[in-house]
Amino acid sequence: MTAAAALAAAEGVVLLGFGIYVLIMGLTGDPESPRQAEMLGVTVLALALLPLLAARGLWLRRRWSCGPAMITQLMALPVAWTLVQNGGGLLAAGVATAIAALAVLALLVNPTATEALGIGPRDA
Repeated sequence: MTAAAALAAAEGVVLLGFGIYVLIMGLTGDPESPRQAEMLGVTVLALALLPLLAARGLWLRRRWSCGPAMITQLMALPVAWTLVQNGGGLLAAGVATAIAALAVLALLVNPTATEALGIGPRDA
């Protein structure tokens, strides 16, 4: 659970940093469309909350946190694929994103994790 929480938190922090960067560049830089850049920054900041809240829930062993954590990882996989397909400098980011997402998914379906969250199989 600790590893899943740490990876989810790291993803949230990366999203938070990217959102702040895009927002600052939208406000102070020279983007083609400042309004679009600012909106993207705000959207990414809002999206960063999901893995951060899920990570906190996982850390505290809250049952509800598994769903948001899994959804975040499933959303990260197409992003990773897109980054890999674009190649170049984005290849490493795509591979890292895919590895992190798959690792968190594996950790969340681990019987030890489901037992810790109280979501294991029900007794008949």
